[in-house]
Amino acid sequence: MEFESAEPRYVISIAARMLGVHAQTLRYYERAGMIEPSRSRGNRRLYSAEDIERLRRMKTLMDDLGVNLAGVEVIMRMSRRMLEMEREIQDLEERIGRMTEAES
Repeated sequence: MEFESAEPRYVISIAARMLGVHAQTLRYYERAGMIEPSRSRGNRRLYSAEDIERLRRMKTLMDDLGVNLAGVEVIMRMSRRMLEMEREIQDLEERIGRMTEAES
């Protein structure tokens, strides 16, 4: 059975181990507004595969490229906006294509 990448499934200790960081680091990123894990009924943090991937990108920017946390936030926001704009352009191109076909 294939799982959804957005489905919360990893507790903080497992997520931290997967990323090679301390759980306190993940709590810090949450306080800084960089990540927002889901919460279980018992209020435990649960991270999805998407969260883990986002955190890996953040860690790469900081560890490999020397970007500070504020810079990471700007880069991640710009990347997200670029993806949104690419989707908008694709939608517009599809609409134009349909309009052109209808006129033919």
